[in-house]
Amino acid sequence: MKRHLCFIAALGICFMLLNANARAQQVKAEFGALAIGGNVSGSTIVVGLSQQKVDELVRDARRPLEELTVQQRENIALLKEKLDLNERQVRAALSILGENDIPPERLAAKLLEIAERLKALQEAALAQPGDTPKIASFKADAKKALDAGDLAKADALLADVQTEERRALERLVFNSAETSARRGDIALTRLRYMEAAQHFNDAASTFPPNGSYEQMRRRYLAREASALYLQGRDFGDKDALRSSIVHLKTLLQMTPRGTARDEWVSVQDHLGRALLTLGQREPETTRLEEAVSAYREALKEQSREREPLEWARAQTNLGRALDSLGRRESGTANLEEAVVAYREGLKEQTCERAPLEWATTQNSLGVALATLGWRDTGTAKLEQAIIALREALKERTRERVPLDWATTQSNLATVLLQVGWHDSGTANLEEAVISFREALKELTRERAPLDWAESLGRQGVALMLLAERRKDSAMAKTALSQINTAFETMRGGGDAASAAYYEQQLPMARAIVARLGKARSAR
Repeated sequence: MKRHLCFIAALGICFMLLNANARAQQVKAEFGALAIGGNVSGSTIVVGLSQQKVDELVRDARRPLEELTVQQRENIALLKEKLDLNERQVRAALSILGENDIPPERLAAKLLEIAERLKALQEAALAQPGDTPKIASFKADAKKALDAGDLAKADALLADVQTEERRALERLVFNSAETSARRGDIALTRLRYMEAAQHFNDAASTFPPNGSYEQMRRRYLAREASALYLQGRDFGDKDALRSSIVHLKTLLQMTPRGTARDEWVSVQDHLGRALLTLGQREPETTRLEEAVSAYREALKEQSREREPLEWARAQTNLGRALDSLGRRESGTANLEEAVVAYREGLKEQTCERAPLEWATTQNSLGVALATLGWRDTGTAKLEQAIIALREALKERTRERVPLDWATTQSNLATVLLQVGWHDSGTANLEEAVISFREALKELTRERAPLDWAESLGRQGVALMLLAERRKDSAMAKTALSQINTAFETMRGGGDAASAAYYEQQLPMARAIVARLGKARSAR
């Protein structure tokens, strides 16, 4: 084993990092990190169709219904039932997806987001007390346009409403602000987050600062900051994230901590979220440090006795920020504190009370423990990580949350691979290979090419170690092929760090193949 110490020391475990702010979304793994799947409060809903079928409907969204195949019409009928929308609204939602550059693996999640916003728009009472007959007529037509799935017409009609309301007396100011917010809701539904931010800003600007509607003005400003955050999170727009942070810091100063405690805590929490997301995408640690401070401040105003679940979520959020910061540092203090925060959150975030949140936090706990174990000479932390990840899989099932399930499977496999280095047997390596194989059932090349390559490459590394211990020449060749595929995919996909890692493993894999081939020939 001594001749492999250099290999083991150089073997940077690539973990998969799944950003927790989104709604049931998947984020590409960063080199040297484990994945935190899902978000603190989210879950995944299945739309009833495969990704391929959803993708096909999106491509043909603008074709007349009679030109669609029987199967496509049946799939639209299924979406009507699953999403609780009418046919025109389903077609409109599919068209919106086609108008935006949405990755294939996120089509289903975005379709659900659009459907929920459409239903919320349908349920919202557009008509308001004090409307003139002309305004009421416009709003009725806008409601019909929403029911027909014609969002552009609805937006245009609401623009006409807005013009009429701005000519009205002071008593219509409130209605005008709400109309701007409705246009913001429509923009959110269409995934046009910058437009939404402007509409919410318009709503806030309707009211003078420090007036009788100050709390409502702050509410619209908070929605503006949230829309900017979504633009930054979903479309990689760092400037939008920076703008969201500036807006939230300003809003924090405007919100009285004493008399509007819950509102202040919410702003502080959203600030931490934006800082954490931006900090994970920047090489410096300044934003991550600010995120930790923001979450600590929020926790000062939250009580475990008064609001146990909110307190638990805040603990988990703090753990995520400490975890991200700890990965950037050579020490272990922040990682150890992250573990404490996760365990504190789990005291109230129980499996019985909030099963998917509990599982997400268990996964995050396993991630932090594994990172600590990677830096330790023993296996105690790694064994604790395995326990936490196995716990997460009790609720993160393939049927309920397939991508989160696959993420945790891959995390578990990676930790088993680490433990396998420390022993001379093959049991942990064998289980790691099986867990990677399970994860790859959902982390497919079509759905998530880079995550697929990461899991395939790590499985190749496990097979390489296993092949040498078993003296299995055929297995060594398979390992070499998988590592090479991961290298080519990462190099082509622009992930330079991961490409460099797998490039470093190729000479070792080739040497093992050659050595085992010679031994076989000699026999």
